[in-house]
This record gives sequence, structure tokens and C-alpha cells, in this order.
Amino acid sequence: MKPASSPAVRTIRRKKWIGRNDLMGFAFVSPLVAGILAFAVYPMVSALYLSFQQTSGASLAGKWVGLSNYNYVFNDPIFWKSLYNTFYMGVLSVVFGIFVSFVLASMINSLKGTRSKNLFKGIYFLPNVVSAVASTLLFSFLFFPTNQGLLNFVLGLFHIPPVGWFTDPKFSRISIVLMSMWGALGYNTIIFIAGLQSVPRDLYEAAEVDGANGLRKWRHITIPYMRPIFVFMIVLGTIGSMKRFTDVWLIGGTAGNPGGTLLTSVLYIYRNAFLAGQMGLATAASYLLFLVILIMTVLMLKLNRKKDSFD
Repeated sequence: MKPASSPAVRTIRRKKWIGRNDLMGFAFVSPLVAGILAFAVYPMVSALYLSFQQTSGASLAGKWVGLSNYNYVFNDPIFWKSLYNTFYMGVLSVVFGIFVSFVLASMINSLKGTRSKNLFKGIYFLPNVVSAVASTLLFSFLFFPTNQGLLNFVLGLFHIPPVGWFTDPKFSRISIVLMSMWGALGYNTIIFIAGLQSVPRDLYEAAEVDGANGLRKWRHITIPYMRPIFVFMIVLGTIGSMKRFTDVWLIGGTAGNPGGTLLTSVLYIYRNAFLAGQMGLATAASYLLFLVILIMTVLMLKLNRKKDSFD
């Protein structure tokens, strides 16, 4: 005689079958899943397939060439130059942008009045509502290579000769970094202020009892507590800087002038896809750039997790 099943066992057995609630759940998420498959997964798989083909012009149909496109990109010095330019501007933008934003956020967060805090939040967030095209035009006037530019006019007051901010290869990448810092300053500052307001006040009060001054509290409490926010900002900033296109294209054109110093990886992909008509080559370069971003992101998350294990 078989033992009678308990209610718990019967409930577990019933969960093995798809119930009415499960079907309703599948029905609700199916539009989202269909959208992801149609507009994210399918284009990525198609681009991967296209990267193994040799195409010509606007046609996406081509001849299977295996890894030839990847081999060409690996041996193309222009691709490595574009990757170097991307890293150069990206690292400086992320490092200086996050440092300046965090200092500004700490200063704003230390203000006593709510109105003054909101005033500075609004002021620093204004660049975020300006489009990339408008900000590029604005900086073209500010960084005009003669004394008619505002910055060179100020330098002229100190008898310093005009600087070709966007026209001299020695200064062009730094000028792009300054412009991108200005554009991202407000968003980064708002994120840091939100993180600063989550730091427990009792930690500061305990440090004050021990005689710590403001700088020591900032260094030993605020910065360590904000480490997840730093990692978040670094990962987002790195991904964004590796996809730099609009500003360098508006300033340096498709050649990345002056002297190719503003030729980034995405601009390299754009030139091959829409100017040279080599979509297969462009998608191969796109996947290589994707792998670079993926490896950098995983490494940063791994390093942060390893650091957590020592706490």
C-alpha cells in the first residue's frame, strides 16, 4: 500500500506543471522578450554573421571570407591609432571628470541650506540639457585658434600666444577632453550627491568624537563608502568614452583632423561602413571594439569584487 502524500508534496508536484498564473506571466513578458529578440539579439547575430563576409557598397549580401576581415583590422595601423586615440581621450575624460565631479558634489553636499544646494545642482546640470551639436559649436567659438576666441583672448592678456585648441595635434585631444568633461559634469555630480546623502551620519559623529577633522572624515569615511558609486561611474564613463563619435566627427570631420588625432574607433567603423562601403569590415571592427569594452568592464568589476573580499 502506497503512503498517502502530504499537502506539501502535492503542492510541489503541482508546481511542476505550468499553471494559469504562469501563462499570464508569460503573456505579460512576451512583448518585451519579442522586442529584445527582434531589436537586440537579431541585429547582433546578423552583424556577427556579416563580419565574416566581404561586402561592397550598400548591399549586405557578400561572399564568405572567414576571419579575413578580422585579420585585416588587426593588421591595420589606422585601427590601432584610432584605438589609442579613444583610450587617450577616454581615460583622461573618466579620471578627471569623476575627480572634479566628486569634489564638486562634496562641496555642494556640505552646504547647509537646501535652496543653495538646489541652485548649484541646477547650474551644474544645465550642460546636460544642451545637445552635443550645440555644445560643440559653443566650444568651437570658445577655443577659436586666434585671439577672437574667448580662451585665447584671455591668454593674450597675459602675453601668451594663441593656442590652436582644435587645430593643433598637440592640444586637440585635450580640448576634446575638456569639452566632454563640461558636458558630463552635471550628471556625474548629481549621481555623487545622491550617493553622498546615503552615507550614515553616525559614522561622521563617531569620527568627530575621535577628533577627526573634515578632511580626514572625507578621506577615511566618505571616499571608502562611495566606492560602489565610483565603480558604477567608472564603468559607465568607460563605456561611453569608448563609443565617442559625435564631438570628434563635428570637430575633425571623417578624417579625424588635425593629423588624425581625433580619429576614434567608432569613427573608424563609420568610415569603413558608410564611406568605403565595407560593411563586413566595419562589423568586424565593431565586434573587436565590443570585446575590448567587455574585457575592460569585467576586469573593473573583478577588481572591485576582489577589493571587497579584503574588507
